[in-house]
Amino acid sequence: MKKFIKYIAIPVVAFGFVACEPEFDTPIDDGTFYTSGEADFSNYVALGNSLTAGFADSALYITGQENSYPNIMAQQFALAGGGDFSQPLMNDNLGGLLLGGNQITQNRFVLATDENGNPGPAILAGMPTTDVGNVLSGNFNNMGVPGAKSFHLVAPGYGNVAGVPTGQANPYYARFASSPDATVLGDAIAQNPTFFSLWIGNNDILGYATSGGSGVDQTGNFDPTTYGSNDITDPNVFASVYEQQVSTLVGTGAQGALVNLPDVTSIPFFTTVPAQAIPLDAATAATLNAAFGAYNTQVLPGLAQFGVITPAEAAARQINFAEGANFVTMQDDDLTDISAIIQGPPFNLDPITAGVLATLRQATASDLVPLTAAGVLGTQNEETFNLLTSLGVPAEQAAQQSINGVTVPLADQFVLSTTEQARITTAQQAYNATIQELASNLDLAYVDARAALQQVASGGTSFNGGVLTSTFVTGGAFSLDGVHPTPRGYALTANTIIDAVNTQYGSTIPNVDLGDYATITLSNDVN
Repeated sequence: MKKFIKYIAIPVVAFGFVACEPEFDTPIDDGTFYTSGEADFSNYVALGNSLTAGFADSALYITGQENSYPNIMAQQFALAGGGDFSQPLMNDNLGGLLLGGNQITQNRFVLATDENGNPGPAILAGMPTTDVGNVLSGNFNNMGVPGAKSFHLVAPGYGNVAGVPTGQANPYYARFASSPDATVLGDAIAQNPTFFSLWIGNNDILGYATSGGSGVDQTGNFDPTTYGSNDITDPNVFASVYEQQVSTLVGTGAQGALVNLPDVTSIPFFTTVPAQAIPLDAATAATLNAAFGAYNTQVLPGLAQFGVITPAEAAARQINFAEGANFVTMQDDDLTDISAIIQGPPFNLDPITAGVLATLRQATASDLVPLTAAGVLGTQNEETFNLLTSLGVPAEQAAQQSINGVTVPLADQFVLSTTEQARITTAQQAYNATIQELASNLDLAYVDARAALQQVASGGTSFNGGVLTSTFVTGGAFSLDGVHPTPRGYALTANTIIDAVNTQYGSTIPNVDLGDYATITLSNDVN
C-alpha cells in the first residue's frame, strides 16, 4: 500500500514543467574571463544546517547533495580560481539512514499517483545503505549538518556516534566528524578556508514553527542545554554563538558571506493548507451550529460573567459555521483551560465535551495550518470515536462528533497561531539584526535570503524557462517536504549568494541558469 500524504483541496497538476537532471558544467564558449576580485575562492568551506547540506524531500540523498547551493557555488567559483569542493555524500538516493543496520530515518519523498490517479508525496521504496557507524575520513568543504541549531556548531560531541541513539549527537554529523569530541566549527577551521559561507539559525525557530508552536520560547533562558528540540533559541544565545563562529572564521584570514533567515510564511509548509479548509453544505452547517449553540450563548457568556475569561476571549471562542468553506476548529494553548470549570455547576458538562471545549476556538485567516495537518483535516478521530461508542453513543452519531478540525479541534501542533507567529518573528528579527551587523562590521557579504524568498512567494522569480514560485509541487522552488528547496530552488539560493559576493568583493562570478536544474522527482516505486 502506498503511503501517501493527503492534501485537502490542493490541486496538483501540470507536471510538464519538470526539467531533466541538471547540467553542472557551465560553458564559457564566449571566452568570458571571470575574476575573483578581492576574494580568494581557492578553499571554500560552507557551514550551516540542512539547507547547506542539500537536504530535500525530507531526506538527505546524493542528488540533493550534488545540487546543494555550496556545490553549485563552488563550481562557479572554479571559474575564478576556486579549488576542489568535497561533500560527505550519502551512499544512495533513497535518503534513509541506518545505525547498526537498523533504519533510523525515513527515505525521501517522491511524487506518486494512487490507485485513482491522484498525485501526492509518497515515501520512496527500498532499504537505504548509508550507516551512521561507517564514519567517513578526510576533510569536507560542505559542513552543512541537517538539524543543527546555531549553538550545535560549537558543541563538542555533537558528532559522536555513541550519542546518536540517545539523541545527544547528530547522525548526519556523526558520519563525518573528525573525532567523537569534534565541533562543526573546529572541523571547518582545521581546513584553513580562504572563503566561507554561513547560513545558520533557521532551526532555532523552525522546529517551533513546524510543530505548530508546541515548543517553548526560551527567550530569557541563556542555557541551551536545557532547550527542547522544538524550542525557540534565546536571541542573546544566538548572538553569542554566532559572533563566536564568525569571529573565529574571520580570524583565520578568511573572507565570507553571511546569510539571513527567511520568513516562515514564504515556504509552502505553511501556505499550502488554508485555515478555511472545511467545506460544508447548508444542512450540515446548521446541524453543527445547533450543536455549538449552548456553548456560544450560555457557556461563554457565563464564563465571562463569572470572570473566568474576558469578554474578548469569549468572543474569540465563538464557533459558527456556514455553507461553503469554513475555518477549522483548533486548540489554542494561549487560551484559558476551562475544562475543569465547566464540568461543575452551573454547566455540569461531561468530561468528553469539556475536554473538547477546553481551549477551543475557530481559526482565523491569520492563523497558519502546517502541511502536516493535511492528512488529518476532515478525517475521523479514532480515539474520540472509540471512546464515544464505548460509552454507548450510536456509531453514526459518534462519527459525526469525531471529525478532526470540526467537532474535534485540531491539536496545537497542527495550527500556528498569530501569537506563536509573533514569537517567531521577534526572534527572527533579532537573529537577522545580529547577522547584518556582523556582516557590516567585518566587511563580509550580507545575503538577504529573506527578501529573495519573499519574492518567490509573493509573485515569483523569472528565469529564461519560466517563473519560480513557492506553490507546493508545481511552483518549482520547494521540494515535497514543503520546507527545503528543489535543485532549482538551491540554484536560486546560489545565485543570490553569488550576487552578494560579487557586490562585496568586486568579483565577476556568473550566475547559473535556473532552467538547467530539476524540480521534483516523479516515481511510483513507493511503499
